[in-house]
Amino acid sequence: MRKSLLVVATALATASCASLPAYQAGDGLPSAPAEWTAAPGNAGAEAARDWVAELDDPRLAGLIDEAFEANPSLNQSFARYRAARAAARIAGADRLPSLNSGLDYTRSEPNVGSGSDSFSLGLSTSWEADLWGRVADGANAASLDAEAAADDVRASQLSVAGLVSKGWFALIEAHLQTELAERDVETRQSSLNLTERRFARGLVRSSDVRTARSALASSQAALASRRRAEAAASRSLEALLGRYPGARLAPEGDFPVLDTLGALGTPQAMLSRRPDIRAAERRLQSAGLRADAARKALYPSLSLNGGSGTGGADASDMFDLDTLVSSLTASIAGPIFNGGALRGARDQAQANAEAQLAGYVSTVLTAWQEAENAIHADAILEQRVENLRQAYEEAAEAENLVVRQYASGVATIFDLINAQSRRISAESQYITARANRAANRVDLYLAIAGDFSAAQSADPAAPTGE
Repeated sequence: MRKSLLVVATALATASCASLPAYQAGDGLPSAPAEWTAAPGNAGAEAARDWVAELDDPRLAGLIDEAFEANPSLNQSFARYRAARAAARIAGADRLPSLNSGLDYTRSEPNVGSGSDSFSLGLSTSWEADLWGRVADGANAASLDAEAAADDVRASQLSVAGLVSKGWFALIEAHLQTELAERDVETRQSSLNLTERRFARGLVRSSDVRTARSALASSQAALASRRRAEAAASRSLEALLGRYPGARLAPEGDFPVLDTLGALGTPQAMLSRRPDIRAAERRLQSAGLRADAARKALYPSLSLNGGSGTGGADASDMFDLDTLVSSLTASIAGPIFNGGALRGARDQAQANAEAQLAGYVSTVLTAWQEAENAIHADAILEQRVENLRQAYEEAAEAENLVVRQYASGVATIFDLINAQSRRISAESQYITARANRAANRVDLYLAIAGDFSAAQSADPAAPTGE
């Protein structure tokens, strides 16, 4: 009889539940070229590299290690991973029987002084047979979520390393700009002293003195702004490191010397390296399993329940096998009417799977875009740095020439100020271009998911400093 009920219930559920499409990584993606369009000829197998070591800045490497210890966003990713791993254990527990025990004591007194005691000790167990794989789907989905959370940790490590690197370069840039502004003030002061001496000898007008003073005041105002920017850059980096943002972190050295790009792999190979893409792929698979589980919830279920108990008027009766009573029942249940809740859950899970597919495609397209942009920008920024270096050197030579001409009375104060301004502007742009190129190289490493030793050694299950 029970077998007949199971067959009928299964037939009804199957007739009312259409099969769901299966989504896989790669669905909806455009075909990727065999090499990066921004770097034809660089599609060889990516060499194993430690890009932090390639930057050759021990102070930067130490700051990245420090951020791995204390960065709050990274610690948050670690905590989310541990929570997802615990959720996977919870979901897996549904595949095993549950066993519970209970101890009861009852005192009844129908009349004063004529009461009685009763003691009971019982064990109960229950288990749902996973006939259709619904429970297994849920457990596997939770395991995939935990794996995705581990990939999130790797992505956070990569992101934090990149943010610290670019923050360090921004601090170096701000410091170099401050030093330039300080030299500018010294230069303007020197020009003012020269102008005042020439005015004392009647060689220039008083307006030249006032013009030189105005240039000095403008340079002093620019210096104040540069110092403010340097302090802000220091505080920003300190916050990434988990320090109090007190602007006490001082830069050291200069920008790294960047070599020509080597092999970068292929767009298709990058998909297996980037942790955010791996996480999106696993969440897509998890959403598909949950959609299957929601569909299978429309099928009947088979449950087994058992229990054993002993008891009596004395506490010792709880351990008397003569009072043992046991039971075992099996039940088959199938949904008939629940207001459409199960079908609504099925449709919701299916829509979530479709959303995860769209999110996966978006993640991949964004990753390809980031990589192509960074590869393309690398060569352009290299040329820009070289052009600005030449512009700065020529402007510096022109300034030296105008200074001598002004001292001999050939050039005017405006010629001098313009020459100094052009040199200062060219040198400032040169510093910024070098900073931009260094930051873009980090963006490139992030885009192609380049490895580095700190990330390889960190275990998501046991974060450093925990």
